Amino acid sequence: MSDTIGQSNNRPTRPAWLEVNLGQLAENFRLIRADAPDGLAIGSVVKDAAYGHGAVEVARVALDQGAESLLVSNLDEAAELRDAGITAPVLLMGERMESELPACLELGLTLAIGNAPIAEAASRLAQAREQHLRVHAKIDTGMGRYGARWDVALGLVEKIATLPGLQLDGMFSHFSMSDELDKSFAHEQLGRFRAACASVEQAGLAVGCRHLCNSGGFLDLPEAHFDMVRIGLLPLGVFPSQVCRRIEGIEPVGTLKTRLAVVRDIRKGDNVGYGLRYRAPGDRRLGVLPLGYGDGYPRVRNEGHVLVHGKRAPIIGANAMDSTMVDLTDIPEAAAWDEVVLMGRQGDCEITAHDLAAWKGTVSYEVLTAWRSRLPRIHLDAAAD
Repeated sequence: MSDTIGQSNNRPTRPAWLEVNLGQLAENFRLIRADAPDGLAIGSVVKDAAYGHGAVEVARVALDQGAESLLVSNLDEAAELRDAGITAPVLLMGERMESELPACLELGLTLAIGNAPIAEAASRLAQAREQHLRVHAKIDTGMGRYGARWDVALGLVEKIATLPGLQLDGMFSHFSMSDELDKSFAHEQLGRFRAACASVEQAGLAVGCRHLCNSGGFLDLPEAHFDMVRIGLLPLGVFPSQVCRRIEGIEPVGTLKTRLAVVRDIRKGDNVGYGLRYRAPGDRRLGVLPLGYGDGYPRVRNEGHVLVHGKRAPIIGANAMDSTMVDLTDIPEAAAWDEVVLMGRQGDCEITAHDLAAWKGTVSYEVLTAWRSRLPRIHLDAAAD
């Protein structure tokens, strides 16, 4: 077991933490690999601290389970992996300023490029240093963010392929909606990407790795797998939507826990929390949790619940930056410093990232990446399952 955030060697961990089960993570990767067709490469997306779970720890498990590459969004994320001794291929997504290019070379990254000026700048730098920079060409097939539009993508790919110092290793695009029942626009994007790939092939250019699918595309659009899929949420045991295909055995690896800091009685008419959002309808038993929206927990008002002794305890009032209040009236056995689950399973009950997202009015991706750095991550290895 390792505690990587929020605890020094001479201080106890605060009574609120995110447990990450690396044994379950490894099992999820094994199930994904078994589900994938032979020859399909797996790219593990570990941006934003692997969606809040710990980039280095998740990356190491992913590589141990056969992932061919890692994907991040910015240079700091890439440097964290390299500083940890990870030498596997790292694809840096997004757009780069010219001033970032030397670090890309020094870190040995594969660079996503979506426009000619940055390709030319990268070429000049690589030549000056007598090095090569590996590149994946970005194609916009309808996401409307980065990359060359699909119908003019050939020009960008040709430029990258012919500029000295650059090594064209791949081309890719990104689905804007792959995990919902309506796949019409996903199929339109797939058609555009296929057309762009065909034009590149007809021009006699060797692209290398073609990739389009995120987790939703991997699950529901096998015809769009190409050479590699990019998966971030799925190995963490969170399916990207409520309607996408399931793989049996995949389970969440993250469990958000805290403890009851206070258990007390309140009387009928007593108020709880900021803004007078809750007034007790009768004598109640109250629990106070030392965790709030300052840790990334959703800002809720009389909505949602937590798990105490395997039972659901409703959240009452408006939670604060550092505290959340719950009704323990129906859980008489609850006592101060008992363990509480805010996301995950306890007994026969479970609270999912999708549940938290519904209470907040957002998506599970935001819930997972919202956990703040002051919230310790406790990484459990396979032996601790």
